[in-house]
Order: sequence, then C-alpha cells, then structure tokens
Amino acid sequence: MVRLPLTPAELERGRRLGALLRRARGSRSMLQTALDAGLSPETLRKIESGRVATPAFPTIATIADVLGLSLDEVWAGINRPDDEADPAAAGSRAGQRLAS
Repeated sequence: MVRLPLTPAELERGRRLGALLRRARGSRSMLQTALDAGLSPETLRKIESGRVATPAFPTIATIADVLGLSLDEVWAGINRPDDEADPAAAGSRAGQRLAS
C-alpha cells in the first residue's frame, strides 16, 4: 500500500500536537509518560517532535489520558494558531476578556 505524502496542513497539525503534548508533559519524564501510555519512548519522541504527524487516534487518546488532557483540549489545541494552542493560556485569556 502506498501512502500519500502529508499535506502542509497535516504537517503543521502534527507540530502543534507535539508541542501541546510536550507542554502538557511538563517536567514529567518522557520515559515515564511513554511507559504509562504503553508506548516506546522513541514513539513518543517522534510524536512530540512532529516526525509522526498523524499518529493513530487510540495513541493520541492514550497519551492525552495519561497527561490529563481531554480530547476536546487536544482537538482545540491542534486546530488553533500557535499563539492560541496552549489550553492553559487560552483559559487565562478567557478570564481577561471576562474581566474587561
């Protein structure tokens, strides 16, 4: 089976997904996160670096669960411009809008 090349939009979403997962992981080790998700550290590293731009849905769901992210947060984070991809930052901006 031949796999078609990824589009620039798919590659960008992969980079956003990786950045979102790295931020959510924080100071937690990549090794422990990968083991908790039942993945190899190499697989998690590739996803976080954007080298695997379109991981399987169950893989994303498992990593999100381990990191305490909802799938809604992941979806929103990968479909926003970079400056809005951080759910925590989005929450703080929402509070600022409400206060003004």
